Amino acid sequence: MGTRSVRLDQEAEEALDALVQKTGASLSTVLKQGILALRDRELGDLERRPIDVYAKLDLGPGGYAIAPARGSRQAVRDTIRKRHRR
Repeated sequence: MGTRSVRLDQEAEEALDALVQKTGASLSTVLKQGILALRDRELGDLERRPIDVYAKLDLGPGGYAIAPARGSRQAVRDTIRKRHRR
């Protein structure tokens, strides 16, 4: 376990005091939780895979697709015709 000496500006000192008051936790606990939260926020994305992002999107059945993949050419033609009717 390491011991650190840190200088805080007035804004950070006030924020730290407010967190200690609000949570009732010790100064060390608040600092540890802040460091761990920042680590998870900043480094957590490095471990995410594309499927993890996709799973959270909830596009529903079929997503935003207007046609199944095997009918995509015809769907594109139909969409273009609909948009360019005169």
